[in-house]
Amino acid sequence: MGQDGHDRGAKVVASGYADLGFDVDVGPLFQTPAEAARQAVDADVHVVGASSLAAGHKTLVPQLVEELAKLGATNILVIAGGVIPKQDYQFLNDHGCAAVYGPGTAIPDAAQDMIRKIDAALSAV
Repeated sequence: MGQDGHDRGAKVVASGYADLGFDVDVGPLFQTPAEAARQAVDADVHVVGASSLAAGHKTLVPQLVEELAKLGATNILVIAGGVIPKQDYQFLNDHGCAAVYGPGTAIPDAAQDMIRKIDAALSAV
């Protein structure tokens, strides 16, 4: 989302999740939060991952959460990754982000954590 055109890391992560068996849809660069939310709803996903390298995470991730809510999709988890300062993790969690996976996070570890979060969210319904 936003002005960040550095998508290499997001593509590596998406490929890693696909290799682990996740069904992965990759959105186009420069989407608005509303466009990303609409794509997530249309694709019937469990999780939306937002990657940020341009310091837009404190604006774009909360807006994505809001846009999902407007579409009645509060069941879709939002996670974030990229170069996000650790001091911003709590802010994102407080604004609806289910997890933040920063640089160096092992993809299998993040995948297992996401599966636990998806399971918990589905059990709560």
